[in-house]
Formats: sequence, structure tokens, C-alpha cells
Amino acid sequence: MGPIPLQRDVVRRPGTVVAEQGGEPFPAARTSLPGIPQASAAARRFVRAALADWTGLGLPSLGEFGERLTDDALTVTSELVTNAVVHAGTAVELLLRLEDSAGPEPAALVLEITDHHPARSVRDDRDERPDPAEYGRGLQLVATLAESWGITYRTGLKTVWARLPGDDRYGLPDVPAAEGATHSRGPRAAGALAPSAGRTARDDGGWSGHGGLSFLAEASGLLAGQLDEDQVASTAGRLLVPRLADWCAIWLECEGGGPAAAPRLAGVWHSDEERAELLRPALEKEPLRLPGSVGTGPVPMPWPGGVTTERGDGTGAVLAHRIISGGRTLGAVLVGREGADHVPDDVAALLADFVRRVGLAVGAARAYTRQATISRILQRGLLPSKVAEIPGVTSALVYEPGDDGVVGGDFYDLFPCPGDRWCFVLGDVQGSGPEAAVVTGLARPWLRLLSREGFSVGEVLDRLNRLLLDDAMEAAEAAALMVAAAGGQQIQGGEQTQDGSQSRFLSLLYGDLVPLPEGGVRCTVASAGHPLPLLLRPDGSVRPAVGPQVLLGVVDDVAYESRSFDLAPGDSLLCVTDGVTERRSGRLMFDDDDGLARVLAGCAGLPAAGMADRIRRAVHAFAEGPPDDDLALLVIQVD
Repeated sequence: MGPIPLQRDVVRRPGTVVAEQGGEPFPAARTSLPGIPQASAAARRFVRAALADWTGLGLPSLGEFGERLTDDALTVTSELVTNAVVHAGTAVELLLRLEDSAGPEPAALVLEITDHHPARSVRDDRDERPDPAEYGRGLQLVATLAESWGITYRTGLKTVWARLPGDDRYGLPDVPAAEGATHSRGPRAAGALAPSAGRTARDDGGWSGHGGLSFLAEASGLLAGQLDEDQVASTAGRLLVPRLADWCAIWLECEGGGPAAAPRLAGVWHSDEERAELLRPALEKEPLRLPGSVGTGPVPMPWPGGVTTERGDGTGAVLAHRIISGGRTLGAVLVGREGADHVPDDVAALLADFVRRVGLAVGAARAYTRQATISRILQRGLLPSKVAEIPGVTSALVYEPGDDGVVGGDFYDLFPCPGDRWCFVLGDVQGSGPEAAVVTGLARPWLRLLSREGFSVGEVLDRLNRLLLDDAMEAAEAAALMVAAAGGQQIQGGEQTQDGSQSRFLSLLYGDLVPLPEGGVRCTVASAGHPLPLLLRPDGSVRPAVGPQVLLGVVDDVAYESRSFDLAPGDSLLCVTDGVTERRSGRLMFDDDDGLARVLAGCAGLPAAGMADRIRRAVHAFAEGPPDDDLALLVIQVD
């Protein structure tokens, strides 16, 4: 059984029935995932939803699919998506297909994971890796769970597929547990891994094989989805207790506190919540910090003094592990198991592997926090501390940077100029992060300087365009000299310079306002590759205020033109960035079929602040998730 050709199986949502080449219909589901750490968790959610949808359709073949297959599908999906993201670094295509039974063969579930970097081979268990928690277990897990699997190379694509049979061939049949006992071989889809208040029994069975691999695969996705170190600790504690331990505690080193700063107790978890409150004071007395000389393995520890077990004594097995990421100690995990003087070997090995993954998640969360903090500080420095107040005009501004922890590309300004003029700016730099910050840091001061020198709106854009092109040329020349000095050449694809940095393109909406003696203001505005400003009259009519022109920083033989018009009392001018117009919900965008103009028309009669808030809420409500791009809008309304 080979992989299903992606060229003919184009499926968009779970439950879709597609015709195979032989004419037999089969259900299949397909999705695209970005090449980010959270892709694994998103892939598992998609697979789980597809299976649930197919079950709801009453498909006959699903009668052979039990809890075991669901676990295997989620585990294989997690491993292959993680493999593709880590080693290919590209977007990932996931195809899930239900294959009906044919003759003596049982029904099966087929998964395909496709990436766009076929030059890199899939890592298997023979590859040497410094840490399986970071690089995954390759195809060892897939080969264990799948009836068959393979790799298909196509032009620009590499696909790894696995066929999971519907019957239970693993030698561990699902049998009813004895009354009062807990029988489990690892997590069962999402519900089994999620915390449960009623579950207090420790699970000591089946961790050496399939159960342990399934637990680690699901736990990796849950840990990787946390961007805060305390959330990582909380997730880890709830995963460990009560499955692998009766209680656990996690300490985290204070970042930047130096070796003299004691680690803080991030949390204590116990299978009996009431006893957790008794355990915490005993552990808080002596913060746990393991020396580097103990290595990465488990360290036996004495039972905490004053802490009794369920039987009333103070005996049990306790292990401590250092939390490590990138060779640095980030904290420690302490686990306790009552009623035994040692921890079984399979559980100890699973704990060590789990703690390594906790270390990777804590390290990633700290890196994200540092980046987000730097971005917030940098963002505040790149934006004006306040906007000017214009006589006879009310302005309202909404600015929401994207929630990705990097410096956004949107910026704004509203400032006075000589000659009783006020200038307004709304810009969007291509990309985000340091490159966007560089362009924003150049463009906003240049705009203020050129505006205050008395240049017209069109002349300001002409000169800013020339400055961006000159700056880009200087950067390219400097990069070429560096490459030549290194004796090599770096070639980058796409819209990038020779040093790999992004080209400095900028979309900009720029204009000035001059109050008129008889009331109202004279507005002159120009748009360079930016969403067009919309003019709202008191009667609810809406029209674009200017026409489109080319982006700044692209071509040098362009003369930007502006348009002037009067804004009478009650008129409003709406300026937005593409975070508003290109807000997506599936295949639709917010501004499809003049969506923004329709929302603006419904704002007639509202004050500037109410208008801005209504549009902001409409943008947020357009799709279920939060906006993934910066959002900026400026309303200028004549009193």
C-alpha cells in the first residue's frame, strides 16, 4: 500500500467523501499547517476532529476502529509533523484517509505528512542525535505502530505515509479492568491526558512500550504549546500526577538573578489535593538546586521530613531531575512515589525523557518571553508617546500589535507642522521583527523632518522613496563587501537582499490637515501601496478618498501625487492598515466585497471613538481566532 496521490485528493474539511481512482468512495481530510512548534498540537486536534466527524456520519468501517487506533493516529501524527517541522522547517500538509476493508485485509487509516524540503532525508532511529526529546524519535515510533509505512519523493515535496490497521495487532488487547482498578497503556486521545479531578490512582502499567511513547508524544505537544514558563510547569505537574507519581514539585531558576538567587517553587501537585497544601510548606524550607556534577540522570533523594504517606508513614521513593536546556540548568523536578523504596526502571526512564522535554519547553518559553519583552520596549520607542490634538477635529486611534512576540511593522503618527498644519501618517513595513523596526525607525523621523521643512505631500513621498532606495542600496553594497571578504557568496530566494535581510518596502498613507476659516478642514492625502482611506459623509455615503499608487522603496522613477478635498463638519476620514482589510476567515477577507466600507457606512452618526471601536470589534468578530497581524486604524472627524 503506497501513499495517496495528493494531486487528485483535494480535501478541505473532515468528513468529505472523495472518489478514489477505482471509483470506490472513501472519506478523507486534509489541512495545511505552518512550520512552527505548535503545528504538532494543531495536527492532533485536526485528526481527532476528523475521526469524530466520521464517527458522527456512521461510517461502517469505523466499527473496527477502537480507542487503540485513535491513540496510534494521534501519536504517529505528532511524531511525523514534529519531524517535518524540525528537520524541514517548512509548512506541512496533512492528509488523513479512511481505507475500507478489501477481502481479508482489515479497514485501515492512512496518514500522509508532506513537507516542502525534500533535500533533507527523514531521520530514523539510527541517526545520531544529542537529545531525542529535542529531535523526536524519528521512524522508530512509526515503525512500531504502523502496519506499513514509506517515503515518497516528488518534485519539491517529500511525503512520509503510514498505514494503521483497524484491528488490534499489538498484543495488548483492550480488556475490562478489575473492579476498582485502573488499566491503561498511556493517554487515550486528549481526554485521557487532560487533568481529571476524580482520577487519583497512580498508573504503573504499560509504560515500557507503546504506552510510554504515546504519553511522550502527546505530552510534547502540550508542553510545546505553552509560551509561559509557569504554564509549562503547571502542565508538566498535571501530566506527572497521578500517572507517574503520587506527588511532584517543580523549581525554576530566577532568570537574570545570578547564582546567588534561590530557585522559586513554581508549583506542587499531589494526587490528594488536600495533602498538597501540607506538602508545600515542607518543600519551601529548602529550595532544590542540583549541582551540575550530578549530570542529567535521576538523583535519589530522601523523603521530605514531616510529610506522611496515605498509610500514615513517611516512606517512599523520591527522584530529582535537573531541568536543562541548551546546556543551562533552568530548575529541577522532584517526584515522589509512595509505598515503594525504588522507582521501576521503565518509569524512571520515562521520567528522565519527560523532564528533558520539560527543559526544552521552559527554554523555549523563556526565549519567547525575552523576545516579547524586547519587542514591547522597542515598539514603545518606535511609536509616538502621544498624538497631537487638532483644533476643530477629533481623532481616534486603535493600535494592536500582533500577538507573536516580535516587533510589528505597523506605525502611526499625528503631529503639528509650521504654517498651521497637522500631518498624519499610517504606515506598514513589509514583514516584522528587527527588519521592520529598522525601517520604522528610519521612516517616522524622516517623515517628521520632511514635513516640517515645508515639502508638499507628494514631495514628501518622493523624497522618502529615494531615501529608502538609497539606504537599501548602501545595505546591499555593505553586504556584498562582507561576502567578498568572506570569499563566498550567499544567495537568498524571494524578496531578500544578499545578506538575507528583507527588502525595505513600505506602504504608507500620508496627509496634512489645514483648518479653514469658515469651518472644516482642507485635507491633502496620498496613498503609496496602502489600503485606501475612506471618506464617510453624515448621510452614510462612503467613497475612497484617493487612488492607489506604488509602494515606497520599490522603484525610483515614480512621482507620487496627492489629492485635496474639504472635510465639512460631520465628515470622517478612516485610515487603516492591511491588518484590517486582510483579516481572514477561511478563504474570505474582511474587505471582500467592500466589507470595510459597509461597516463604516453603519457608523454614520457615531463619534470618532465609537466609530473606531465598532470597526475594531467587527474586525475581531470576523474570525474565531485573534488577529494574526498588526491592526491599526485612525479616524479623523471634523467637529
